[in-house]
Amino acid sequence: QVEFVESGGGLVQAGGSLRLSCTASKNTFNINAMGWYRQAPGKQREQVATISNAGYTNYAESVKGRFTISRGDAKDSVYLQMNNLKPEDTAVYICSGGYDYSGTYYPLRDYWGQGTQVTVSA
Repeated sequence: QVEFVESGGGLVQAGGSLRLSCTASKNTFNINAMGWYRQAPGKQREQVATISNAGYTNYAESVKGRFTISRGDAKDSVYLQMNNLKPEDTAVYICSGGYDYSGTYYPLRDYWGQGTQVTVSA
């Protein structure tokens, strides 16, 4: 099993920045990648950014150039630096772990963080 604990959400004005953190513990699945998803009210969960142990990253088109994902040295943590935030970035941001195979990220289906709220005011 594995547990993910997020922190760093909050309320910010448009154009502002936030940094999200997530730490994985009790990792018995030997995940080799981590990622961030988000879910806004009434919308489906969407993938925001992922990063493999080797450092390969992928971003949703809507956040490219504004968000940066990174890993801790011990590979048990992942961060999301969010700059130039927009009201449409408002959502619950959820940490995940999984596997990267040839550049495609496969999250663990049954293990997710509880999420951290990000609210961007206009």
